[in-house]
Amino acid sequence: MGALWHGFADMGAVERRGAFAVARGEGAYIWDEAGRRYLDATAGLWFTNVGHGRREIADAVAQQLSTLAHYSNFGDLTSPVTQRLAERLAEIAPVPGSKIMFTSGGSDSVDTAAKLARRYWQEAGRPDKTLLVGRSNAYHGMHIAGTALAGIPVNHDGYGSLMSDTRTVDFDRAAALTALIDEVGAERIAAFFCEPIIGAGGIYPPPEGYLAEVRRICRENDILFVADEVVTGFGRIGGAWFASSRFGLEPDLMTTAKGLTSGYLPMGAVFAAPRVAEPFFGGGVWFRHGYTYGGHAGAAAAAMANLDIIEAENLLDASKNLEALLHEHLAPLAAHPRVSEVRSGLGAVAAVQLADPSEGPAMVDALRAEGVSGRAAGQGALQISPAFVITGEQVAELAAAIGRALG
Repeated sequence: MGALWHGFADMGAVERRGAFAVARGEGAYIWDEAGRRYLDATAGLWFTNVGHGRREIADAVAQQLSTLAHYSNFGDLTSPVTQRLAERLAEIAPVPGSKIMFTSGGSDSVDTAAKLARRYWQEAGRPDKTLLVGRSNAYHGMHIAGTALAGIPVNHDGYGSLMSDTRTVDFDRAAALTALIDEVGAERIAAFFCEPIIGAGGIYPPPEGYLAEVRRICRENDILFVADEVVTGFGRIGGAWFASSRFGLEPDLMTTAKGLTSGYLPMGAVFAAPRVAEPFFGGGVWFRHGYTYGGHAGAAAAAMANLDIIEAENLLDASKNLEALLHEHLAPLAAHPRVSEVRSGLGAVAAVQLADPSEGPAMVDALRAEGVSGRAAGQGALQISPAFVITGEQVAELAAAIGRALG
């Protein structure tokens, strides 16, 4: 019996079959303990944007750790590398003048945004605005607020009431948000949380015009718009740092993680637009919130080196090209009888939706047999979100392997 308790796992099955241990990675490939190579279809868990095995990041982290591993960012404390990273992120923020609060990952970022949204309205003299709204199929991490907000019922089951004042609306109808506002009143709603592309809930791109419409509704009803860009941020959207930039969303709050360090160390960041930050930067008002490892110096060094690579190698452009490549090579799989739909064409992400969702685990095994490490998200959606450094030939290889696995 192994000691490791895996996340999101049937541990009885893991105990019977054993774990799939990834021993090393390079570029778009990983290797298991036996030395067998696999194309990494998911870039770890959406995060290895610059590819595996980047010595530049490892060296930057080693240098920082040997100088100062970390120090608290509470009160007036910080480290120089963390300050530099905050300034660099502010320069690429979708809303000029944004302030950056660092976290340890995406779930932290979502819970930070949830607390900050409510706290902001307290300071604005509107304490009744506490309701937080999410969308069906949405995933916002696994802390209490994120689990309560998300629209994946099986992730709620068995915990009782997680957090009061949360509601869920249909993910693909802006009119559903309007209907909720009519039902409860805009004076009750603090914030609307929106993944530009729904990720773990099944990889669903937004309907045409949806993002602009829900942003307009929030603005006209004085509801904070929170863009959850844990997946889409730092280039995954294709051609821009953030989906909020690509679609002109101007979010009041934006949650990020994953691609910030390409997963080389755990780190997240919440971007707060000037409107939201202002009450806390005028003096005397504390946002009593933070994390021991928020703004970790070693992680900040990893992020700086990661951003250097994205810029030096033009990986935002590579991601935009990957958007087209994935669509070109994966869309034909929709004709397979075991596939109901292929969702692709926006961002460096795609989903091959299985007609029978229960086949998801077996398909993951079949992909491994074909030399691909993959994952089933949502209801039987094969997640495709490779590193930006993947080549056209490797994308073709990936699509062919999926076709063989489908049989």
